[in-house]
This record gives sequence, structure tokens and C-alpha cells, in this order.
Amino acid sequence: MSVSPSFSRVRVRYAETDQMGVVYYANFFVWFEIGRTDLLRAAGWTYREMEAGGVRLPVLEAHCDYRLPARYDDEIEVRTSGVLLSPVRVAFAYEVLRPADGAALATGRTVHAALDPAGRACRLPERVRTLFA
Repeated sequence: MSVSPSFSRVRVRYAETDQMGVVYYANFFVWFEIGRTDLLRAAGWTYREMEAGGVRLPVLEAHCDYRLPARYDDEIEVRTSGVLLSPVRVAFAYEVLRPADGAALATGRTVHAALDPAGRACRLPERVRTLFA
């Protein structure tokens, strides 16, 4: 069973922009997190449940290619998909679009490792491995 991509809508807030009226670059990573959590939630599981089960997913790698600016009050859509890299690693891919004009604003990728409460690598739960296989 593979999970379908998730689609998260976000409206750019004034606080997310810089002096030039353009979204500050680091906010794209915040939107990536929204996409990740929405993807897991759409699959019937949450980060909270995973952490309660003793597994955390810290970011090992983060990358974003910026194409066009997002500006205050733009509605954006974050499309998120995931793929299993190994029994302990998962990667998420992101597309940030502006639905009003179909503009592709950015693409990105994050890689995460499963860690137990002591901070040691552990296998992703079977549920997650099956989800992204």
C-alpha cells in the first residue's frame, strides 16, 4: 500500500515576508513540515502517535530549489509525497505551487531517520515502512 500525495493549502502571512514583500526563504521549510504532517495524517497516523510509540523522525537533510517568489496573502499549495529509503530512513518530496496562476514556486526534499527515545537509530514502524514502500 502506497500513500497518495497530500495537498496542503497555506495562505502567506505578513510575518512570513521580508522587507521586499517576498516570503523569507526559511518559511518554505515550515511549509514542508506542514506537508509532512498532513501526509501522515491523511494516511491515518500522526507524528504524535509515532512519538508516543517511541519513534522520532529528525531531519538529516533538507534542500529547497526556489523558482518564483511567494508574496503576502498568496494562497499556496504544498504537494507532499514520501518514499522509503531503508528500514530506518524515509524521504519526502515537496512541490510548492500558487494555484491562482499555476506557478511552481519551489521544490524540495527532506530525509529523516528513525530514532528511539535514547537517540539511537531504530527501524521505522511497520506501518510507516508499508506506507512508503
